[in-house]
Formats: sequence, C-alpha cells, structure tokens
Amino acid sequence: MSFKAFSAGASAVFLLAASAQAGSITNRDDKDHKVTVIEGEAKKDHVLKPNAALEGICPKGCLIRLNDNVDDDPYELEGSDSISIDGGELWQEKVDEPEAPSSGAEGQTSRTTPAP
Repeated sequence: MSFKAFSAGASAVFLLAASAQAGSITNRDDKDHKVTVIEGEAKKDHVLKPNAALEGICPKGCLIRLNDNVDDDPYELEGSDSISIDGGELWQEKVDEPEAPSSGAEGQTSRTTPAP
C-alpha cells in the first residue's frame, strides 16, 4: 500500500471522528431564526428555517447567539452538544435513556405477567 493511500484513508477516518464530536442546532419553531456561531474572533451567521438543522458545527466548542440578541449571554456549545430552538429560546437536547427495571419486594425484579 502506498503512503498516499494510507494518508488519505487516515485523513478520512480523522474527519469522520471529528464530525461525530461536533455539535448541532435544530430549529423546532415555526419561524426562521438567525443563529450566529462565534468561534474565537470569527463569527458566521446562519438562517435556520423551521425544522432545519445545522450539523457538524463547533467541534472544539463555540458561542451561539440567537437573533442578534446582545442582552442575553450567548449559549456555550461544547463539542458534541445538541441544542434546539423552541419558543424563541435555546434548549439543550436530552438524550432519552432507557429506564432501569423496577424492583419488586425484597429486591426481586418485578414481573409484568404471572409466573407459570
């Protein structure tokens, strides 16, 4: 295998891993919102339409400002955070975790159907 082929393959794996750690913003409102992404000194504006999302942003973290609102502190987006716009505000998305099975009397696992 040539060095060029190895280098290209390694770069692709690195890019995929980096994008997996990047954040996202989803607009759950029924109107457009202006989202400003601030990374260091760089600022980039995006207009998010209803149900649209910005994916793969801020792998190293950034600040997010909504609708040029300078009265509120910007939201600090960290690497793999997923946030949404709902009601004109930014909210952190929660990942649904499966519930632990409930315990019956004396620490026994509860049964949903009678035992035979």
